[in-house]
Amino acid sequence: MRVNGVEEPMQRESVQTVSADVNFATSRFPNYRISANDRIVDPKESPDLPSMKDIVARETAQLLEQQKRLSVKDLASKFEKGLAAAAKLSAEAKFREAASLDRQVLLKKLRDVLESLRGRVAGRNKDDVEEAISMVEALAVQLTQREGELLQEKSEVKMLASFLKQASEDAKKMVEEARAVAQAEIESAREAVHRIEQAFSEQEKVLQASEKQDLNELMKEVQEARRIKMLHQPSKVMDMEHELQALRIQLAEKSLYSLQLLKELSVSKKLGEKKPQLFELDGPESLGSCLRIVGCVDDAPDLSEHDIQWYRVSPEDGKKEMISGASKSIYAPEPFDVGRQLQAEIVLPGQTVAVTTIGPIDPAAGLGNYVEALVRKAEAEFNVVIIQVNGLEQSSHPIHVFHIGKMKIKLYKGRAIKAKESYSSSMQICGVRGGGNAAAQTLFWQAKRGLSFTLAFESARERNAAIMLARRFAFDCNIMLGGPGDRERQGT
Repeated sequence: MRVNGVEEPMQRESVQTVSADVNFATSRFPNYRISANDRIVDPKESPDLPSMKDIVARETAQLLEQQKRLSVKDLASKFEKGLAAAAKLSAEAKFREAASLDRQVLLKKLRDVLESLRGRVAGRNKDDVEEAISMVEALAVQLTQREGELLQEKSEVKMLASFLKQASEDAKKMVEEARAVAQAEIESAREAVHRIEQAFSEQEKVLQASEKQDLNELMKEVQEARRIKMLHQPSKVMDMEHELQALRIQLAEKSLYSLQLLKELSVSKKLGEKKPQLFELDGPESLGSCLRIVGCVDDAPDLSEHDIQWYRVSPEDGKKEMISGASKSIYAPEPFDVGRQLQAEIVLPGQTVAVTTIGPIDPAAGLGNYVEALVRKAEAEFNVVIIQVNGLEQSSHPIHVFHIGKMKIKLYKGRAIKAKESYSSSMQICGVRGGGNAAAQTLFWQAKRGLSFTLAFESARERNAAIMLARRFAFDCNIMLGGPGDRERQGT
């Protein structure tokens, strides 16, 4: 009995230990899951996640759906990404398979422990142990089924990986073929463009040669027609007039040619000088253009930091006349400048640099005849935009009409009259002398003391014609009309 007294406490202690470690609160073993980072997840605490098979099926369906609208390059990139995802899934499947094997071993060890306990306990504890053994066996069955599913998923992943690998290789081949075809088409297009350019160049040369030949033949025909016409004139006076007109044309041509030679000679002299020029004048030296001071060397001083003054220079005696207000790097010649040279002086520290036009400012072609036609009409109207009023910039720029008549000048828009003044000694009109890219199309008009406008015309031709026409009508009224500072020179 003493032996039994010793055995019964030992059996009771062992049974209590098993009951404390394995608490079977329900009639089945809990269905735990293993997460991606090998952690046990309770399905009651976390939401139901899609299986690996569902994820692979969804990704495959999306790839097949997008294959039709993806380019070859994008398709190859997608296939490569899918191949990497399949490799990752395959690795995860291997890890899960190893974890499943570990769980089988653990369950087998647990079942062996429970079997050993069943022979050592009795009564109610024995029934609990048998229930635990049955639940472990059920869990083993579930794990076996799960292993079968994992093996099936593994085979599907392998098939998908092989399919994606083959598709990736096919896509790469298609990319290479498309690239080769595109390169061949680009080379063919370049050759075609080169051939077309050569054909256009040859055609242009042929057209230029034919135009030059046609022009020479036309000039010969015109000269012959003039000669025949002069021979058939009944009056000697008409013959003399035609000869005089021809001499005038030849004289004008010779004058232009000599002027061009003088300009080229001046340029060659400047190039032959040893001392380099800091600045020069850029732009056509004619009415209707803009002259700009530009630097000749890289280290030329900044013109915005130095004083500038423009002058008119008489070609006969070299006398300089200051142009009041012309103190910018850009200056647009006006009709007063025709026949005179223009000079700009830049005041630098310790020296004054002067740049001068090669020759006198040339008149604009056809401007004189245009002004004479306007004089015969006795009035003219020009469309203008008001830029400034009394030196203040205007926010809006509606189109106005600048009317020049024999007795007065008027600026208006519809029925609204901005200014209407007769020619007087207080009136001034000249080209804008403040510089700017549109200086050749802009003039300054002082209608009276305390009221001045800066007007922009549609073209430089109309701006110069308006200045010449206003001065012509003012001269008929015994008024010398000029710009600021031009009163002393108007008498000459």
